[in-house]
Amino acid sequence: MNSRIAAVDVGNDSIKAIFGEVEYELNIPNIVARDTEDRPVIGIEELNNKNPLEGIHIKVHSPALKDNNVIYRVGHLATKSSNASELDPGSAKSEEDQTLIMLLATLALDAVNEENSNTFPRVKKVIDANYTLGTGLPLREVKEGKDAGYRSKLVGSVHQVEFLVTPKYQGLKVNIKFNEVKIYPEGFAAYINLVMDNQLKIINKDLIDKRIIIQDIGGLSTDIAVIKNRNVDDDKAQGFNLGVSESLEAIREEIRSKHGIELDSRRDVVEIITRKNDRNHIMVKGSRTSVHDITDRILLELAKKQYRLLRNMWQKNSQTEICYFVGGGANVLKEYIKTLNNNLDGYNIDFFEDEKESIWMMANAYYKLIADFVRKSEKPKPPHEPVKS
Repeated sequence: MNSRIAAVDVGNDSIKAIFGEVEYELNIPNIVARDTEDRPVIGIEELNNKNPLEGIHIKVHSPALKDNNVIYRVGHLATKSSNASELDPGSAKSEEDQTLIMLLATLALDAVNEENSNTFPRVKKVIDANYTLGTGLPLREVKEGKDAGYRSKLVGSVHQVEFLVTPKYQGLKVNIKFNEVKIYPEGFAAYINLVMDNQLKIINKDLIDKRIIIQDIGGLSTDIAVIKNRNVDDDKAQGFNLGVSESLEAIREEIRSKHGIELDSRRDVVEIITRKNDRNHIMVKGSRTSVHDITDRILLELAKKQYRLLRNMWQKNSQTEICYFVGGGANVLKEYIKTLNNNLDGYNIDFFEDEKESIWMMANAYYKLIADFVRKSEKPKPPHEPVKS
């Protein structure tokens, strides 16, 4: 049975996934909405001209779920629902159905891709797919030992995703099995990505033996990893329930109450804050309106909290040489943290200027690690020496 490599970062804002020989990648907003009936579609002929990613409508069957056999809208389609749910602060990624639904939906979208028809057997409308998965959990959850339970939910079972009213894939079912699942702590993954290439060869020699702090700011949590002697210092590493989601929610709420504008999801807020042109502006009744006052106040508040975490961590690890800020949240807060640092303590800090690199960092790291695992496990065993008589 062919097993295909999948590296999946179930991020708070979106899922980033890399498949096979890095020939296919997916990025889907991490939003689900329960759906009761088959959703009405105007003109089934038109349905198949649309992009499947815009209309992910599935039924998920898996013994790993608390709520089994439920119909969901996923990603872009879910943002248009009145009952869409994004992950809440304080929730454990490893224990939420939403994490599994997003993971399985993403794998199923890869499995039904035409180009995999040679990899996975397809009988009538059922595809049997087998994956070797590399994924991750927040440091906090790994420290609490939740990775073992999460892994066992995935490994022992067959999970089925049935495409309902989804463009091009309507009526297809995908049975997903896992050949192997590796779960990495998110902070360590960031380090791997900093210092190694796809073959796990060291590309960043001057970093490899430095004492580094990596502050990974996500949607719901912040992971701070302390790296020394090329390893994550588990005792020093910490996870905090502080991410950008609540601040994005606050901005969204204030824009609604002040300007009467409804934004669909937190992603819309991120778009307004980070886009190249017309940053921090929205359209109100057709005229361009600044929301700078709102975004600045709320994000500066959060940046101060993040800076406090850095300061405390640096005090406890005084021989640290540099701190890297990574993750989608760091991308949103970059300018605020830089300003604070210039005005206050002037720590040696760095960001990834390349937005895509920052956002895809975890998925890239899981890919490097899982591909390396596969390479090592496929090495041919040496032939036995003939027994000398």
